[in-house]
Amino acid sequence: MATTEDGRNWANQFTNPVTPEERAEIIRLHGEGKGRNEIARLVGRAQRTVTLICEEENLTFDRTATAVATEARKTDAKARRAAIIDRAYARVEKLLDRLDEAESGEFQFTASTVNGIETATLDHVPGQEEKALAGAISSYLAQAAKLEAIDGDPGVEAARSMLGALAEGLNQLAGADRGEGDDSGEG
Repeated sequence: MATTEDGRNWANQFTNPVTPEERAEIIRLHGEGKGRNEIARLVGRAQRTVTLICEEENLTFDRTATAVATEARKTDAKARRAAIIDRAYARVEKLLDRLDEAESGEFQFTASTVNGIETATLDHVPGQEEKALAGAISSYLAQAAKLEAIDGDPGVEAARSMLGALAEGLNQLAGADRGEGDDSGEG
């Protein structure tokens, strides 16, 4: 970042230079424990201007409140994902129950006919209907799995990957010891 001899950002001095009074006010407000956004609002300057002045003065902001808010948002998002996962599994169960109704001859099938919309009770699931239900079930399960993976333990996947690579390497070594893959004609 290019600065002037007095330490100010040189680009700002041409567009709307910060006065010494504004600089002092920003430093004073920082000393009172105000956050960057609040200081910017109070002095009528951009947040970036406040950040630059504080950096030039080696002042930092307490980010405890931001960290707490971020953790709260993460916790809320995790709870929302869990609720969505529960709903997806409940939907899958309803669709599976619907497919199971055919086994007892109670599958309700609605179709458009020349007489209008008619509903019939069948002892089987028509092919297109089963395909549509199976596709919906698959989709719900895939989405639930993706959401579960977000909150899963990333170390588990890394360990699986490492163990898979280790197993592959051991298999290659075992094959080399048995002479597999040796094109020399000797065995």
